[in-house]
Amino acid sequence: MGFIIKILAVAVAVYLTAHLLPGVVLRDVQTAVIVALVLAVFNAIVKPVLVVLTLPITILTLGLFLLIINIIIVKLADYFIDGFAVHGWLTALLFSFIVSFISAVITKIVGGKN
Repeated sequence: MGFIIKILAVAVAVYLTAHLLPGVVLRDVQTAVIVALVLAVFNAIVKPVLVVLTLPITILTLGLFLLIINIIIVKLADYFIDGFAVHGWLTALLFSFIVSFISAVITKIVGGKN
């Protein structure tokens, strides 16, 4: 049940962020749910691989390279999902921050595990 709540919280966050942030295009609510699912899969599978592969540069930059990895994850979702577009690297970074913040707040309010 916690996974479903988390996905729905991220979907709501994606939907709200798309309306708040210029440069993010989202077709409809169903696309927001698909984006949330794809981001969950990418964060579970692709992100750990990228973190391991880029460990030396992450250490050299004191962890700041993890922000680039977050941008890559968002741009990958942009590439694979029709009806979802994030224009620009800075917009992808802001999208990542805002979605994380909003979904954490929604998850806390609903009472799911964070």
